[in-house]
Amino acid sequence: MATNRAWRLRRRPEGAVADGDLELVTEETAELEEGQALVRTRLLSLDPTNRIWMSDIRGYMPPVPIDAVMRGIGIGEVVESRREDMPVGALASGFLGWQEFCVADDGLLEAPLTTLPSPLPAPASAFVGVLGHIGISAYLGVDYLDPGPGQTVVISAAAGGVGSIAGQLAKLRGARVVGIAGGPAKCRYVVDDLGFDACVDHRDPAWRELLDAAVPDGVDLDFENVGGPIMDHLLMRLNLNARIFLCGMVSQYDDSGERTAWRGLVNVDQIHMQRATMRGFIVTDHLDRWPEALEALAALWMAGRLKYRESVVTGLEHAPAALARLLAGDTVGKLVVAVAEPDLCRDVQVVTTSPR
Repeated sequence: MATNRAWRLRRRPEGAVADGDLELVTEETAELEEGQALVRTRLLSLDPTNRIWMSDIRGYMPPVPIDAVMRGIGIGEVVESRREDMPVGALASGFLGWQEFCVADDGLLEAPLTTLPSPLPAPASAFVGVLGHIGISAYLGVDYLDPGPGQTVVISAAAGGVGSIAGQLAKLRGARVVGIAGGPAKCRYVVDDLGFDACVDHRDPAWRELLDAAVPDGVDLDFENVGGPIMDHLLMRLNLNARIFLCGMVSQYDDSGERTAWRGLVNVDQIHMQRATMRGFIVTDHLDRWPEALEALAALWMAGRLKYRESVVTGLEHAPAALARLLAGDTVGKLVVAVAEPDLCRDVQVVTTSPR
């Protein structure tokens, strides 16, 4: 038996995630049965959707049950196995949960785990980032928007995992790309490192005027990750037959801060007036296109044509605090937790990945 540490959801958060909503418990794993494998989590992906899963709102997946292990995507190593398709030493990705050990049982898990190739063609963390659900979301979103020369694309949360990749993909298609990010440092990163044409700091009190100035010819395509007042203002800049890709609405995932005073889109009539199209998107609805997306992303990344950053937190015990920083916009790139002992580094480290 292995001793497992796991975060269990004890109550639905009201507003921002608070102490007591989740509890870190120590438990023993059961003996494996035939058809099961024991996977030790190496990396845990933190995503805005974690906050959705904690709530009982109408969502694209059922909420995490009270007292259940918090849902989460991760990468782990098989340390014990009673199934032929998951040998000891193999790496697997999927819904491992916020815990150190996961019993891989296709009859119990929400979705079967996927065994990663050996040897890995990229760092393991890439498979929850640029070569995982994050990169695939960016690829499929840009493919839907289909940007080209002469068009202006706006990408919110442009310094985040999805937004940073989506903007680069849109630039590779010849479009003019304008990012929206929080703070001067992020905006410099988006323009100087990622190659966006411009970036608007939404924390600047004059962000509305800055956004208007950044899109003098209007907006043809919107890759939306944030929602809220910024999206509402952006609707007034839409050009005729504009397209909006709803990848996320992170500003509206809890009832804290700006959300408290938010009462919904006022300028939604502009979708009608400009004959625009708005499409909602969940990456797991498009599993049939994952191989295509991964092949394209891997080729670009290995050729050095995609830049990619991670914010790394060490220690499972810091997952709730790290999620709070993500939702507050205080991280850069893809946020991952390196599941390790609590005496290791507690601060967020930003690293830039590159092909081997």
